[in-house]
Amino acid sequence: MMNVFCKTLLASALASTTLASAYAAEPLTVYGKLNVTAQSNDEQGDATTTIQSNASRFGVKGDFELSSSLQAFYTIEYEVDTDAETSNNFTARNQFVGLKGSFGSFSVGRNDTLLKTSQGGVDQFNDLYETGDIKVLFKGENRLSQTATYLTPSFGGFVFGATYVAEGDANQQGQDGFSLAAMYGDAKLKESAFYAAIAYDSDVKGYEIIRATVQGKIAGFTLGGMYQQQEETYKDELPVTTDSVNGYLFSAAYDIKAVTLKAQFQDMEDKGDSWSVGADYSLGKPTKLLAFYTNRSFEASSDDDKYIGVGLEHKF
Repeated sequence: MMNVFCKTLLASALASTTLASAYAAEPLTVYGKLNVTAQSNDEQGDATTTIQSNASRFGVKGDFELSSSLQAFYTIEYEVDTDAETSNNFTARNQFVGLKGSFGSFSVGRNDTLLKTSQGGVDQFNDLYETGDIKVLFKGENRLSQTATYLTPSFGGFVFGATYVAEGDANQQGQDGFSLAAMYGDAKLKESAFYAAIAYDSDVKGYEIIRATVQGKIAGFTLGGMYQQQEETYKDELPVTTDSVNGYLFSAAYDIKAVTLKAQFQDMEDKGDSWSVGADYSLGKPTKLLAFYTNRSFEASSDDDKYIGVGLEHKF
């Protein structure tokens, strides 16, 4: 049923795009990416080979001018798991509608929290499923279904925002949650050479989290760092008392013509650490070859997990 719905959605999007071009109607963009890797995964001494989809996705987005000072905007996005069974290979990602103007922007629906968004591009191995992605060791990488998010206009490069997560969300342990962030600069480092953010989660998915992120370009290197303190506050809809734990991350990337070399180290107190190295080779603006190796050590285990993979990504 999900496959039929998503095929219908994609067909409707393509048709709408054609009509928009022909009649200058509401602008609409169809977009997505496919990222698939061949991997050898050695977890606790058990090695397997997989053809892994890494957050492959497609979606539609657009905006509409309601007046000279007000626009409506929307996004509907699905993850496509190419390695899953055909009856279960679509997963909802960000799906929201909102308004924007001189006041900033306000949106409601399924969305990433501001703490998650505040990381910018510091995670050099983002979306690599269960390998180098920071979510394996750090809490807070949340996309929740019942959210309302407000972002201010830019004030001298600073943007402030808040995400409210309703207690009706199935992940919220029966509690309202809030995710706050203050961000400076361009997270993609295209309009500025420096980006910094500080963010705070209160009772979001049962955790309280403080996260500080910084990334910048120096002498051809893209260097980044993150500090995080996290504490579990609710479990099974009951309050819990636990000690807060601290974690940190360092990342680096360096371009040599069409090749980007990458490295990253991450550690979370009482949980474990991981390090990753990799390289991307650009075949053109939308397409790249990639290779990576990740070694992860959990404090509760005597054996390290090791992942090595090569793959292809194409964006459209």
